[in-house]
Amino acid sequence: MVEIRRDLHMNPELSFQEQRTPAFIAKYLKDLGIEVQTNVGDGGVVGTLRGGKPGKTIALRADFDALPIEDEKEVPFKSQVPGVMHACGHDIHTAALLVTAKVLIGMKEEIPGTVVFLHQHAEELAPGGAKAMVEDGCLDGVDEVYGAHVEVNFPVGQIAVNDGYVQASSDAFDITIHGKGGHGAEPHRSVDPLVIGSHLVVDLQHIVSRRVDPLKPALITIGAFNSGDAHNIIPDKAFLKGTARTYDQDVRRQVEDELKLIVRHTAEKYRAKIDVDFTHGYISLYNHPKETAFIKERSEEIVGKDNVVIKPPDMGGEDFAYYVDKVPGSFFWVGGGNPEIDAIYPHHHPKFDVDEKSMLLTGKVFASAVLNS
Repeated sequence: MVEIRRDLHMNPELSFQEQRTPAFIAKYLKDLGIEVQTNVGDGGVVGTLRGGKPGKTIALRADFDALPIEDEKEVPFKSQVPGVMHACGHDIHTAALLVTAKVLIGMKEEIPGTVVFLHQHAEELAPGGAKAMVEDGCLDGVDEVYGAHVEVNFPVGQIAVNDGYVQASSDAFDITIHGKGGHGAEPHRSVDPLVIGSHLVVDLQHIVSRRVDPLKPALITIGAFNSGDAHNIIPDKAFLKGTARTYDQDVRRQVEDELKLIVRHTAEKYRAKIDVDFTHGYISLYNHPKETAFIKERSEEIVGKDNVVIKPPDMGGEDFAYYVDKVPGSFFWVGGGNPEIDAIYPHHHPKFDVDEKSMLLTGKVFASAVLNS
C-alpha cells in the first residue's frame, strides 16, 4: 500500500490531464482479476467485483488527480513532476482503495453482493469527474456509495463523520465593468469602473446579510479585483472574480438571482455596462443519515468509539456530492495528522503530507462496509 502511494506521489497528474494514473489503476485491478472499464466519464476507471453471496451493490470511491503546486517536502518520494504534487491526499485515497480491492478479491466467496470501485479523475477542477462518471452510468444498479478523504486536521487514528449537509455548493462568477476612461484630474468626464467595482464589492455582501434567511448558510467571496496600471489614469474596465457557496438549492438560486439583480441596478445607477458570467460548480454534499450511521458503526469497530468524532460542516466543495445525489451514501474523513513526521501542513500546501497509517484505516472501513452490507 505504501509502495503504491509513493509511486503515485512521485508521478502526480493534473485534473483532466491524467494518463499514467488511470492506466496504473486499470492494470492493477485487471491483474487482480477484477472487471475493468476505462475512460468512464472521459477519464475515470471503474472496477467490478461480484461476490459469492447475494446482496447489495456497494460502490467505493477514490479520486486520483493532483494539484498545480511545487512539492517542497524533503522526502525520498517527493514529486518528480515540476510544479505538480499530490497536496490533497488523493494518492492516499487511491492506494487505499486499490489495496481494498486486493483484500476483497481474496475474500470473494464471502462477499454479499457486488462491489464497484470508482476511481475518479479531476476532483480538483470544476466541472470535475464525478458528474460525468455518474452520467456515464457508473452508479447503474448501485444501492449505496461511500467515499473517504484523509484529513490532517484530525490525528491519525481518528475517523470523522457527520450526516446532513456537510459541504457546500460552489459557484464562480466573473464580473466585467465597462466604464469610460479618462484623466485622473477630470473624473466628471469619465465613468470610473473602479468606483463602481468598489460599490459592488460591498453591495454583494448585502445578499448574505439581508436577503438570505440567516438560518441558511450562504457565503460570497470576492477573490480578485483588477483594473488599471497608472497613478493618474481612470481605466476603461474593471474585473471582479468571486465565489458563491450555499447548502440549500433554493438559496443557491436566490444568491445567483440577487447577484445579477444588483449588477443590473448598479450598471443603471452609474451609467456603465456590466457583464456577469455566473458558472455553476459542484452541488452541495449531503450525507444520508442511515448510511452515515452505518459508517460510524463500522468506524467504531475499527478505531473505538472514542476515536470516532463529528466533523462540523464547512463551506468547501467536493464533487462526491454527485454520487450521493444519485444513490444513498456517506462521505467520511480519516485522520492523517502527525506532528512527529511533519504531517501538520494544511491541504494544498507545498509541504503537505499525511501519516500513511491513514491508508490502512481507510481500507478497513471500506472493506467492513462491504462485508457488513
